[in-house]
Amino acid sequence: MAEFPIGMTSEGPDISVVIPHYNDLARLALCLAALDAQTIARDRFEIIVADNASPVDPGVLAATIGTRARLVIATEKGAGPARNAGVAAARGAILAFTDCDCVPEASWLAAGVIALGRGDVVGGRMIVSVSSEAAMTGAEAFERVFAFDNRQYVEKKGFSVTANLLTRRAVFDKVGPFRNGVSEDVDWCHRARALGFALVYAPDAAVAHPARANWAELRRKWQRMNVEGFGLVAHDARGKLRWVARSLALPLSIVAHAPRVLVSRDLPDAGARLRALATLAGLRLWRMGHGIGLIFGGGHR
Repeated sequence: MAEFPIGMTSEGPDISVVIPHYNDLARLALCLAALDAQTIARDRFEIIVADNASPVDPGVLAATIGTRARLVIATEKGAGPARNAGVAAARGAILAFTDCDCVPEASWLAAGVIALGRGDVVGGRMIVSVSSEAAMTGAEAFERVFAFDNRQYVEKKGFSVTANLLTRRAVFDKVGPFRNGVSEDVDWCHRARALGFALVYAPDAAVAHPARANWAELRRKWQRMNVEGFGLVAHDARGKLRWVARSLALPLSIVAHAPRVLVSRDLPDAGARLRALATLAGLRLWRMGHGIGLIFGGGHR
């Protein structure tokens, strides 16, 4: 069994795993099964599913969860409020966050807890999974190259995705809850670092996240991320000007990032590379237009 840092108790769960959920029972079941297979003894952690008032039969939701987790209902829409509701119900001294469509590797919790011995907030490695390695869609190929580079996020940008984030409850209480309507992972981690808490990367604490399967899913993701990112900078004129400049520069990033596609070892063949390049170009141009639209009140803010 895994060794725990000094200060963890022998009574009750040491770790609370918080999973926001909305209307994705099949993937939630896979996530719960992966958590049941953790190398840490099952009585050392609890699982809290924070449901965002999913439009599903409550009995079916309860049957999916079974005795593996506790269910709480978050009435305020958004993954951030759902996570906050999960934290409010948590009993562990350590909080581990993942998403309902994720599949943590068996050593995820053990490796993440060990990493908390060298930092206050831990971001683990993300694995982008696809439906078929031999027949990736353009969206899947693009995400295999560009999505969830959590090492870069942690080491260069100062945040971790909340699909793979661990911290102590005492740290969370000092930083405060996730904010809704912004990129809550960026915002929360930046607030933590501003208070002096150390963010570290843990490559052995791995979680798999499915790639977006098609253009519609990819566009919905980036529409949300654009709106949340704009919310972080739109509080003053200088922030809005930086947003415009960044949006207008997006077409240049097509050329700058194309070599990453061409040399990527994560794509199986030339066809996947061509589809990834086409998606790269289309998405960056779409993001430019959508980003400029947000300035003028458009873009489905």
